[in-house]
Amino acid sequence: MNVLVTGGAGFIGSNFVRFALTAHPDWRVTTLDKLTYAGRLENLKGVIDDPRHEFVKGDVADPAVARPLVTAADIVVHFAAETHVDRSIMNAGEFITTDVFGTFVLLEAAREAPRLRKFVQISTDEVYGSIPEGSSKETDELRPRNPYSASKAGADRLAYSYWATYQVPVVITRASNNYGPQQFPEKVIPLFITNALDDRQVPLYGDGLNVRDWLHVSDNCRALDLVIDAGTPGEVYNVGGGNHVKNVDLTRRILQLLGKPDSLIRPVADRQGHDRRYSVDTTKLHALGWKPRVAFEQGLADTVSWYQQNEWWWRPIKEGDAAFQAYYTTQYGDRRG
Repeated sequence: MNVLVTGGAGFIGSNFVRFALTAHPDWRVTTLDKLTYAGRLENLKGVIDDPRHEFVKGDVADPAVARPLVTAADIVVHFAAETHVDRSIMNAGEFITTDVFGTFVLLEAAREAPRLRKFVQISTDEVYGSIPEGSSKETDELRPRNPYSASKAGADRLAYSYWATYQVPVVITRASNNYGPQQFPEKVIPLFITNALDDRQVPLYGDGLNVRDWLHVSDNCRALDLVIDAGTPGEVYNVGGGNHVKNVDLTRRILQLLGKPDSLIRPVADRQGHDRRYSVDTTKLHALGWKPRVAFEQGLADTVSWYQQNEWWWRPIKEGDAAFQAYYTTQYGDRRG
């Protein structure tokens, strides 16, 4: 079984590569990654030289790179995307190019792939937009409210159209907020953990009452594995952890786990178009036999511990990466709430 993982040097992608090589001794995995700021070879430490793994540096939006890899694949798992909402507000164009056009390039190749069994399009719960109460079902209207979620909604529906029009065996997953090891420290959990470890203030948007559903990355990997095996082409599957937490409560839990005071919390002006609440109905995926295994309390504690024990991984980013420091200053420097 030849499996192509796009964006496999990123957070969720690299965790899935590790999962796949462990769970499936008969799989050969090819990782395609452009190695932009959040795609790092360090994320593949320990598996990069596995004889069943091949790494290819390249852009999903480049047909010359993507087409032969898709043509040789039995399974394509398409993670490659720009994913950070804050950065999409700063520069939406990069998101359209990678998230939408890159997906188009892969789907065009998939039309002619002779052995392709599944094309898994990784979408997000953010495509539904903010939901004040209840949970979004797979059949609900998509109402993205920021450039990132709009780019993912575009790719999501483009992938569906290639199933409906060309019978490409597309399945789509829309997962809630993932957390766990190797997440780039621009995202809220690793940012707050690493700031707090250095007794730096943690920038909390607005009133802190925005709600997210947290899903451990290992549970998402298991969901993807199940969808590859049992998902029906043309269908969408929500993946949610069932852990709905206000941002301010998440922040306090992180500080408590680190033994740090709440005085490190620094309210900052809210993000533009900041969705208030996400929640997805996972009945459809549960019917296939999946449910999350990692309790949020334990998963968060394990994640905090990972960043405590792996400063080699994150400290060069936060202290030695001029681009990250420039981003952080631009994003939070003069943003008092």
